[in-house]
Parts: sequence; C-alpha cells; structure tokens
Amino acid sequence: MERLSALYAQALFEFALERDAFGEFLDQAVFLRDALMDEDCLRMIKHPHIPASEKHELYRSLFSGHINNELLGFLFLVTDKNREAYLLPALEALIALIQRHQGRVTANISFATELSDGQISEMKQALSGRLGKTVEISLKVDPSIIGGPYIFVDGYYLDWTVRSRLREMTSSMKELKHS
Repeated sequence: MERLSALYAQALFEFALERDAFGEFLDQAVFLRDALMDEDCLRMIKHPHIPASEKHELYRSLFSGHINNELLGFLFLVTDKNREAYLLPALEALIALIQRHQGRVTANISFATELSDGQISEMKQALSGRLGKTVEISLKVDPSIIGGPYIFVDGYYLDWTVRSRLREMTSSMKELKHS
C-alpha cells in the first residue's frame, strides 16, 4: 500500500511543482486529510456497496470550492479504482513531500500531559535549530508514557519517556538476575 500511496503523492506533488502552487496544495491536502479522518466520512468512502457515482457526488458536495480540480480528480480516480484505502496515506505522503520541499517538517510529539504554548514554542525552536528546518508540532497527550517526551520527526525518533526507561531498567534487572 505504501508504494502506491507514494506514487499518488508524487503525481500530485508534480502537479503542484508545475503550477508553482505548493502553498495551495499543502493547505488543501491538509484540509482534505482532516475532513477524511472523520469516522463517518471514512466509513462511507470505504464502503464497498456504495457506488462510485454516489461517492463522487459526496466529494462534489463536500469539497467543491474548497479543493482544486487535481485533488478532486484524485478522489475520483482512487474511488473509480476501488483504492479508497490509499486516500489518507497518499495525502499524508503529499503533505510530507511538500513540507520537505519547503524545508519544513512535522514533529509528532507525545507527552503525558498538555504543554503550555511557551513549552511548545521552546520545543519548536530547539528542534528547528537542531534540524535546520522549520518545525511544526503535532502534539498528542498519552498518560501511559508517565512523563518525558516521545518525539518522531524527519524519520528519527527520540524516546525519553519514563515508561521506556522503566522498561529498560526492568530488562536490565532481569538480565542481572539471570547472570
């Protein structure tokens, strides 16, 4: 699935490149991805017994005037080929391609609690300085990590969570016990 999603994303990226419209494509791809992440919408789009023509009509009613013809055509193409499962991965890949081209990345960060705007800003600055790119933050609250951050950015991850450190300590203690 990843390969075909990447091919769709690359084709859309090339449309944006030809038109020098990265800002438009990025904004619209984010809008479309967020809209399609709605469970009810996604369930209908992936439903095998709803005809493509009805899905096309849904796309027109929801997205006409909000996305360009290339993205709307992409929705039609994927639907006509019964590849609706590729929609979100392709949009995610397109967003990443455009951001990378613009020298931007998104850092997916998990913390046990909410962060203040100041903490998020400090994190953005630190990661931007370290990576030499503009960093956007996608924050997720996950109480199970107990404390410390889990950061995934630009293909790298840092796991400084209390949960992972406790696992490491437990593993080390088991090894010592068995030696």
